[in-house]
Amino acid sequence: MRAIINGERFVLGTCYYPEHWEQSLWEEDLDRMLRTGIEVIRIAEFAWNLIEPREGEYTYEFFDRFLELAHKKGMKVIFCTPTATPPAWLTENYPEVLNADQDGNLYRHGARRHYNYNSPVYQKFCRTIVEKSASHYGSSPAVIGWQIDNEVNCELNEFYSESDSAAFRQFLMEKYGDIENLNRAWGTIFWNQTYNEWEEIYVPRKTAHYTNNPHHMLDYYRFVSDSARKFVRMQADIIRKYCKNDDFITTNGIFGNLDNHQMTRESLDFMTYDSYPNFAYCLDDYEEKNFLKDRKWSRNLAETRSLSPVFGIMEQQSGANGWTTRMEAPTPRPGQITLWTMQSIAHGADFISYFRWRTCIFGTEMYWHGILDYSGRDNRRLKEIQEISGKLSSMAEIAGARYAAKVGVLKDYDNIWDAQHDHWHQRVDSRSHKSLFTALQMTHTPFDYVYLDEQTTLEELQKYEVLFYPHGVILTDERMGLLESYVSAGGKLVMGCRTGYKDIFGRCVMDHLPGKAAALTGTDIPEYSFVAPDDGKVMADWDGTQIEAAVFNDLLAPTGENAEVLARYTSSYYAGTPALIRNRYGKGEAYYFGGAFALDTAKAFLEKLGAAEPYGSRLVLPETCELAVREKDGWQYLFALNYVSQAVKAELKEDMCELFSKEQMCGEIEMSPYEVKIFKCKRQ
Repeated sequence: MRAIINGERFVLGTCYYPEHWEQSLWEEDLDRMLRTGIEVIRIAEFAWNLIEPREGEYTYEFFDRFLELAHKKGMKVIFCTPTATPPAWLTENYPEVLNADQDGNLYRHGARRHYNYNSPVYQKFCRTIVEKSASHYGSSPAVIGWQIDNEVNCELNEFYSESDSAAFRQFLMEKYGDIENLNRAWGTIFWNQTYNEWEEIYVPRKTAHYTNNPHHMLDYYRFVSDSARKFVRMQADIIRKYCKNDDFITTNGIFGNLDNHQMTRESLDFMTYDSYPNFAYCLDDYEEKNFLKDRKWSRNLAETRSLSPVFGIMEQQSGANGWTTRMEAPTPRPGQITLWTMQSIAHGADFISYFRWRTCIFGTEMYWHGILDYSGRDNRRLKEIQEISGKLSSMAEIAGARYAAKVGVLKDYDNIWDAQHDHWHQRVDSRSHKSLFTALQMTHTPFDYVYLDEQTTLEELQKYEVLFYPHGVILTDERMGLLESYVSAGGKLVMGCRTGYKDIFGRCVMDHLPGKAAALTGTDIPEYSFVAPDDGKVMADWDGTQIEAAVFNDLLAPTGENAEVLARYTSSYYAGTPALIRNRYGKGEAYYFGGAFALDTAKAFLEKLGAAEPYGSRLVLPETCELAVREKDGWQYLFALNYVSQAVKAELKEDMCELFSKEQMCGEIEMSPYEVKIFKCKRQ
């Protein structure tokens, strides 16, 4: 049976760096971890030199000694491939392995993630170090699993080396076959960009006005994702030759320019996330008016859950964070480590590993605090984690439970990457996704992110009573067929402005808008416009409710006998024009809204479509608390998380057992600052 994420219990771990400490501390550290309730450690992600100190010279003695001690103590180990930080001898002798900025300047040795995936030289050295590590350490009884690299695409997710241009050309040749196909797809006739030879094409370079061909950029992001996935797949294939039957393979973090879903499917057993809610309190970008603060990390946890319904946290906040150059943040207050741990668990995590055990006394991250401070003495945070270990024992029955949601927010990588470069797309997309998430949180409406790709099935979509696809700018026949089937079978689909105006290459279509979505939504768009600065807020009236049509407005017209105007604009020169159309399609309903979703607008949709407060008949919470629900074996586990430094009151509408206290509760209850309560009840 797998040692973690096995559906039977929760497991605590921590990140440990034996190379940072005198060997005399190892045994003491392992003993203290075990007494605290920590039974898994992650090691070696930045330790290439300890296995290959010089080119072609391999030594295993250091980690042999440590793994022998860990096994003796009963400590389980996640071993990492060390490819996130190539050694100095490698970058000095083979500078072609280095990544570069857009001007072609190399990122030199001295930090991390300074390599590029596409260097044949780097790939050769990585294959060898992974093969050597896996073949030697894979049989260790202490090793229970493997982490590939560290935070793939973190910090640097754009690559501009000569190796990347060579690999990009190969990627494009395989995709388009003929260069004339590429010229058509990229619209290179514009501004005389036509290519005659593949060698004329590079990864995006600096241009006048810093403006690159948008279709070139879209394929470039796809290429970066493809490169990173192949890099991870190469390592996973090697590890699987040597790891034991119950050992797992994962990687940590979810980062940009990467199809994390495809990477997980083809290379990993599950994804792990690095959760740092304390970023909300960083001094350099603290937002006093940000209502969500650390609670907004639930959005990232929902993204992780879309990859692995039950997942792990490889790095969970345990102390103050910051580098010597940026990210100064305070020490977690009493109760916040518990709150953030339970936040992760509420969203589907069954394994929690804290970053890190001891705070490093040197290097860029010497202010990135772990459980223990520099002295290593017992402290408040250590005691709190020990208490968390006790709490996990009392809630072991939840392990393996799935997050329960009836609302889904649809996403896809084509639109994510298109919005990254296209500011028109980006403005509506960022506003709507932020508003929807905040509205779902404030109305205590659990939701999932659902990614549309070639693997998505109708059965997956039918789990949700309501789906939001805020701005599906790029639409395909396959996606529309799936969405039409979902609505036809009885689902409710909500789409926002700027839907369907691009093809898969990112080119604007010549169809009547909203293009491929027209038939499903019963909508025509004769005209559209950004909201003018002197218009202020453009509002629409929806059966007496005033909703804001933010950022951009499609001026709508209903088409077909089943299309009904639900709201009309009440301001600007197009007052009286339809702003919201509902189209009855089969057994379901498709809604087309002509703006981006402001916060109150998103809340109105949730309320009018009957999706808000789905557990309001059981539990009433103030807006400052989050509600998350996991389900297993006919039971529901309602997590109530208080994110504020004041006590708050909640109301239970029926008798429920609170798991930590084992008490039956009903009526008004008080929750202390940062407190978490878990209520068990029969599934509705």
